[in-house]
Amino acid sequence: MKLIHHTISRLSVALSIVLALWAVFFYFAMINEVTDEIDDSLEDYAELLIVHALSGEQLPSEHTNSNNQYYLSPISTEEAYRKPHITYADSMVYIPLKRETEPARIMTIIYKDGAEQYYELAVFTPTIEKQDLMGAILFWVVFLYLSLLVVVMVVTTIIYERNNKPLYRLLKWLDQYQVGQSNVPLDTDTDIVEFQKLNDAALRQVKRSEEVFEEQKQFIGNASHEIQTPVAVSMNRIETLMQDETLTEEQLSELAKTHQTLEYLSKLNKSLLLLFRIDNHQFVERQPIELNALLYRSLEDYKEVYDHLHISVSVQDRGTLNLVINDVLASILINNLLKNSFVHNVPHGAIHIEITPQSLTIRNSSESEALDPQVVFERFYQGYKKKGSIGLGLALVKSVCDMEQLSIRYYWQDNLHCFEIQKAKKE
Repeated sequence: MKLIHHTISRLSVALSIVLALWAVFFYFAMINEVTDEIDDSLEDYAELLIVHALSGEQLPSEHTNSNNQYYLSPISTEEAYRKPHITYADSMVYIPLKRETEPARIMTIIYKDGAEQYYELAVFTPTIEKQDLMGAILFWVVFLYLSLLVVVMVVTTIIYERNNKPLYRLLKWLDQYQVGQSNVPLDTDTDIVEFQKLNDAALRQVKRSEEVFEEQKQFIGNASHEIQTPVAVSMNRIETLMQDETLTEEQLSELAKTHQTLEYLSKLNKSLLLLFRIDNHQFVERQPIELNALLYRSLEDYKEVYDHLHISVSVQDRGTLNLVINDVLASILINNLLKNSFVHNVPHGAIHIEITPQSLTIRNSSESEALDPQVVFERFYQGYKKKGSIGLGLALVKSVCDMEQLSIRYYWQDNLHCFEIQKAKKE
């Protein structure tokens, strides 16, 4: 979820809660205010009627064209003491002039005249229907909420986008930046202090990454030269020494073992340095590669090398598998998968290859049973130790797939080891 969407959603929730509380408060406040105004009007009208009655003046008709109406009736002393002096109530009353019942506010008051006679005066006036009032308030609150929410979202989005342009420029620049390549300079034109600090921090980290990248390249080059050179010299000296006819068979055997160990060390050094370069993204150049053609070329070489094993190889070509990948990494990927299928095979075994526009699957027979899918791609893992194998081939394949955003999986099917590579699905 983008930050702007996260902000808008949280703001919407907060506004909903605030407006809901405000609507409840507004409703009760309005009802109380209307009721107070009506009660004041009824009190004034009742006071006027009582004054007229006590002064002996003629009272107006009980039912007039005005909103205020009344009923006056004498009551006993016991009843006067039993009832409250003044009460207010909401009720439905019949309006003779309209010949219908309407909601009304009723004030009942008890008073006595000079002859000690008690009277009950009920004054009422029609009021608005509270359900109608509630519906009107609800409608306008919802309308106000939706309008305010839309306005807030639009205004917030516009302000957010305008204020965060430097951040978007920085994120786009970081996404397109490639260590060790020629990159476009970062546009740092902003007067916002926080973004200035963020740009400075990003530039410092990028500069440090470039320095580390160059140091790693130099280290790999030096390590490759400084290790491979003495190993190669030692191997040449052993080969020269093995040509001495005065050596015994036992001495030749020991020299051969030493030569084999140095050869293993040389392969291990090259593979580890290659793995280090891949993991540190030092193969940055990419180009369209047709894996079918590369597969066929490499397959012919391996079939010739391992011809003495008489391995049956079948290829099901179901379409062209095109990748945008570094050409060196593509060769490492294909060669290590093919070499793994030949090296860990058996005489008169089988290799089945299936290639489609989306995947490459290589299946091979072997002396070993199913491997552990959780660790099969780890460095130096060998489920079945094979002479000449250093245990880094599949680790190289996994590193290439991770770098090029390819998925690889291992599974055991029909007594065959299966390795399947798939292109990343487009979102």
